[in-house]
Amino acid sequence: MASYLVTGASRGLGLALISRLATLPPTEVGTIIATARSDNSPQLKELVSNSLGRVEWVKLDVCDQSSILAAIGEIEAKLQGKGLDYLVNNVGMADWGSNGLQGMNNIDEVFHTNVTSTHMVTQALLPLLRKGSKKTVVNISTTVGSFAKAKAFWAAPVPAYRVTKAALNMLTVQYAQEYESEGFTVVAVSPGWLRTDLGGDRADLPVEVGAEKTVDVIQNLTSSQNGKFLNIHVPGWENAPGNNQYPGGETGW
Repeated sequence: MASYLVTGASRGLGLALISRLATLPPTEVGTIIATARSDNSPQLKELVSNSLGRVEWVKLDVCDQSSILAAIGEIEAKLQGKGLDYLVNNVGMADWGSNGLQGMNNIDEVFHTNVTSTHMVTQALLPLLRKGSKKTVVNISTTVGSFAKAKAFWAAPVPAYRVTKAALNMLTVQYAQEYESEGFTVVAVSPGWLRTDLGGDRADLPVEVGAEKTVDVIQNLTSSQNGKFLNIHVPGWENAPGNNQYPGGETGW
């Protein structure tokens, strides 16, 4: 009965991840902590109220160090003295624009949201993760930030998003290497191009599919995958035409 904490859970993939986890048997998934900057999401409120205490909400702005530190005590209380098994760093920000690098004028903000916040949250939650039985950190990344696929995605109008997600991948590897000796498993997962506010209506997959397949990856992680960049598996998308395929397994850095 593992515990989960998901950041950015008020909408998009974060909300879908919480929703998916809440459908799984309590023997597999116990306490689910949904964090967000505010509780103004009707969908999240309904999910929490209907969960019979299984889904808990904690106010946490991942970009604000004081908010993170203020949330730790509440998170500890929700876990009732137990450790945290899974941390899913889901918060992400994109920079849509048609002027390429010349128009990339908010890279500091995007970097803070996509990289620095992940470090701050993970760093703050390390003591609770150490107490957990799974000691797993999952950073939600994207193949748009992959060096291996840089040529395929060169025209994507999100340069700061691509740069910062590549940096997130390196942060993942750094954490994986540093904490491997303590039994941690730290991975980056690409959940696919999803129909969310960030992904847009033209995306490949419904967000519910991305969430389901991402949870599948998380629940089947092994220590041998520590430090890996993993893809979801969606039947029928293994060899899809175009830039996006979802065959599961590792994907190119």
